[in-house]
Amino acid sequence: MVDGIVMRFPARSRAFRRTAKSVIGISIALYLYPLPLPAQKAAGEVCARPQAGSVVTEPADLRSKDGVLDINLVAEDARESDGRTRYCFVDGDGRESPNLRVNPGDLVVLHLKNVMKDFDSGSAESAHVHAHQDQNTCTNTGRVMNAVSTNLHFHGLTIPPTCHQDDVLKTSLQPGDPSFEYRFRVPEDEAPGLYWYHPHIHGFSKQQVLGGASAALIVEGIERANKDLSGMPERVFIIRDEDLMNPNALPSKSEPMVPKFMIDRDGDAANNGTGFGKPAKDLSINYVPVPYPDYPPAVIQMRSGERQLWRVLNASAITYLNLEVLFNRVPQPLGLVAVDGVPIGYGLENRSAGFANWQTHFGIPPGARVEFIVQGPPDGETGLLVTRTVDTGPGGENDTNRALARIVSSPDAPEPISKLQSTPQPLPPQKQKWLGDVAPVRVRHLYFSEKLVDPNDPTSAVEFYLTEEGQTPKMFDMNSTRPDLVARQGTVEDWIIENRSQELHAFHIHQLHFLLFDYLGKPVNENFVRDTVNVPYYNGRQLSYPSIRIRVDFRDPNIIGTFPYHCHLLEHEDKGMMGTIRVETGSDGSGLKISSGSSKAGQPLPTQHLGGAR
Repeated sequence: MVDGIVMRFPARSRAFRRTAKSVIGISIALYLYPLPLPAQKAAGEVCARPQAGSVVTEPADLRSKDGVLDINLVAEDARESDGRTRYCFVDGDGRESPNLRVNPGDLVVLHLKNVMKDFDSGSAESAHVHAHQDQNTCTNTGRVMNAVSTNLHFHGLTIPPTCHQDDVLKTSLQPGDPSFEYRFRVPEDEAPGLYWYHPHIHGFSKQQVLGGASAALIVEGIERANKDLSGMPERVFIIRDEDLMNPNALPSKSEPMVPKFMIDRDGDAANNGTGFGKPAKDLSINYVPVPYPDYPPAVIQMRSGERQLWRVLNASAITYLNLEVLFNRVPQPLGLVAVDGVPIGYGLENRSAGFANWQTHFGIPPGARVEFIVQGPPDGETGLLVTRTVDTGPGGENDTNRALARIVSSPDAPEPISKLQSTPQPLPPQKQKWLGDVAPVRVRHLYFSEKLVDPNDPTSAVEFYLTEEGQTPKMFDMNSTRPDLVARQGTVEDWIIENRSQELHAFHIHQLHFLLFDYLGKPVNENFVRDTVNVPYYNGRQLSYPSIRIRVDFRDPNIIGTFPYHCHLLEHEDKGMMGTIRVETGSDGSGLKISSGSSKAGQPLPTQHLGGAR
């Protein structure tokens, strides 16, 4: 059994439990919105966005042909009248943020051109230099990383972390540079599922992803891993966050009174523990905005009772999701078939083709993905896709209850643009042993922590750290040439990751997947791997810091090189909560001893471990 841990967040507050029923009533009131608008965009507008309340349309599909996907993308930006900046990737036909659809073994050739404009020219932030890069070889020859630099990270793919493939530590393309060529081959054994691509410019990742610079990448063949999906229509839904469209608006009068309202150091609404009030960020679904305070829902059209595969990406910069589908206020069963691009049971010798884990809600950290079976409402009935509140801790943002879309059933609903194969060939057996059955060569111990301006105010963090036990916490330095960790290709390791801060963090590592073994001191029994996972926050009263234990897979030779691990709340990563690991061939050169256990919260620790002044 999957154990439900993929859905697990810190326990909800009493206030949330008291108001859980009322939010359903609030959501149901959204049925009263008028007929949906077409998803219109202004002609010729850069990074155009649909109107609130529009029908959700699918991103364009760019498919490989004869084993090759050869495309051109342009990175663009545009300034809103209220000062917000939109970002997007546009293909040669003007289609914004297209899905890239590839097969295992395909060659991807992607030409990226940067035409972004510097709307804040001369500002200290814009001029800040993080790292250097040469256009052709990604070596140090005077390139910078700033607000109008770009590059691409192919999130979740097991491809080399090298120049022209998936390097984000040195590659930085500037406006006016010639097109930069990405060229890589999708591994023959890459798991079929939902991945994504986005810029990874350290110090500016949040700004660009928050502005919409993200899109899906699908490795085809999930129906080969799960025969029950054969012939099923599929939908790709990308949920993004963005700065509030109406930041000065009061909450809707239909909401309960919020007892207190706080702003964190970044100007976002801080977690108030109720699930209501002003959210830290607005959300959108396939760019259709669902703005605070009234949250006019987008519209998803389905044929009555039709079963579809929904592939949902949380491309938010900082917002957690807790998705649920409601018909007449009743949560509907959703059949989970893949997490973070990997089908449930993929890699297990005794995996059962056709497996789905049926649940009623999915927790999705920023950067994570879930793929699940959903059935449309009966004819004439309307459903709701909602996200519930997530308790992000005293230092976290306010991720509120809100509806995202009405699900409108009709026998005349348009066919989804993509459908899975009807008679797929089963995938060949996996050659590698299941990760959970491989003994680790060591146990590492890492922890999240923060530096607070005011030790009594958990929302006042100014520096963020991800540190190996025994080392001094420090912000990540892009100019450093020394990796924080060294591992040996061909091995697996266990990592214990603690959270010594008072806000939720999402751990992510590039180039590979890992298996969750332990959550809050309790063993779990998951039959899937992932690339992003929550690490619960410290509430100041626990006897030990909250922690997880994961088994990290360094067996694939494609991952040899240096790559990052970080918190996928991108403002945390931008402000230092990142490290690098170098995977080497041959003997293990790290010289690190195996350690285990967990620091006790009651033991004296330097103040910076708890987020206090250094």
